[in-house]
Amino acid sequence: MTRRTFLVPATIVASVVLVACEAQRSPPTAPSTVTADESGPQASMKQSYAARSGELHVTKECSAYTGMAGSYCTITSSNIKQIQPGSRVVYANAARATSLDTDVILYPPGPGNNKAYGHVTLNFQTGTGTVTFSGGTGKFTHFHGTAAVSYLGGPNWAWNGTYRFSNER
Repeated sequence: MTRRTFLVPATIVASVVLVACEAQRSPPTAPSTVTADESGPQASMKQSYAARSGELHVTKECSAYTGMAGSYCTITSSNIKQIQPGSRVVYANAARATSLDTDVILYPPGPGNNKAYGHVTLNFQTGTGTVTFSGGTGKFTHFHGTAAVSYLGGPNWAWNGTYRFSNER
């Protein structure tokens, strides 16, 4: 009887192992950008960043912008989920009389170490300029974007351009 008691559980375990091994040999159900020697967090990051690029459309309101270093504008709309409404664009340097040429940091609302690093040039007389982003921390690691800046009226401005999440420069 003792022999049969151990034989039945051993048979069940062996069957489970064979089924599990057979499942690992089946072909994948969808194409993957991950090679056989990649695994873990690096593989999931590569998959999530593989196809993230496109047009960038952002509006912001600058009623809190004073022209001094450290002042900010607040994002009111964005077509990409990483740049959420309520995000702040903080300006490193003070504006000149007719222009702005400064580094910026984009801080999304909420907790976490998420920042996008950029630079803006803006001509106040024409209401046009350019903003560029190159990298950051957290969800902005590998973020790159370039957009034309345009004045919309009142305290409102727009960014229209392109973005990508890629570790390529």
